[in-house]
Amino acid sequence: MSYTVKLVDFPDAPADVIATAESRFRRELDKLLGDSVEPALKAFENASESSADELTKDELALAATWAKAYEAAKTAGFRALGEADEAYFEIRLD
Repeated sequence: MSYTVKLVDFPDAPADVIATAESRFRRELDKLLGDSVEPALKAFENASESSADELTKDELALAATWAKAYEAAKTAGFRALGEADEAYFEIRLD
């Protein structure tokens, strides 16, 4: 499983600060999901694009797990940065 994390729309932050935030985000996501990052992200994307009756209970549970893990990782990533209204972490599967 390979993926990249990018902090998007965090204006005027130095590159090293952004890299540190991205690293904190990824560490937290890896800690919470381990090898399930890719399937959890895919389940979340499927759930976002489908109705609940089109998904299995396992897919719904995995999508919910992604949402919780993402929020925890986001909190870790923004620690010591503060919030920016439009900023978010983008995850891309390689």
